[in-house]
Amino acid sequence: MQNSKNNTKRVNQYNQYTEVRAIGKYIPMSAHKARRVINQIRGRSYAETLMILELMPFRACYPILKLIYSAAANGNHNMGFNEASLIISQAQVTEGNTMKKLKPRARGRGYPIKRPTCHITIVLKDLQTKE
Repeated sequence: MQNSKNNTKRVNQYNQYTEVRAIGKYIPMSAHKARRVINQIRGRSYAETLMILELMPFRACYPILKLIYSAAANGNHNMGFNEASLIISQAQVTEGNTMKKLKPRARGRGYPIKRPTCHITIVLKDLQTKE
């Protein structure tokens, strides 16, 4: 009798036929600050997301906007998706490495500077394509 773990197949969360994604790595920004923007756009349509990001006053909006443009271009070029039928199905921010530097101070001392980075993943789903 075989072990049941060997017989089961892993189910991939990323459906390659109806979804496209773009990943931005090592973006020089705190993950906490990027999450407050990502939480506003999750589950919205592509056009609505672009309007929201262009009007929000946060610094995190620009790299997220570039990633959404990139994911839509991936869907249009690789899969032939229409941009009007795309929604943001998944959007997540994870912490990246921390860049560490020393700032010179008086009397030969140095103060540490920690510059956080984050990884942003955007997954767009096409509503017109049947699964």
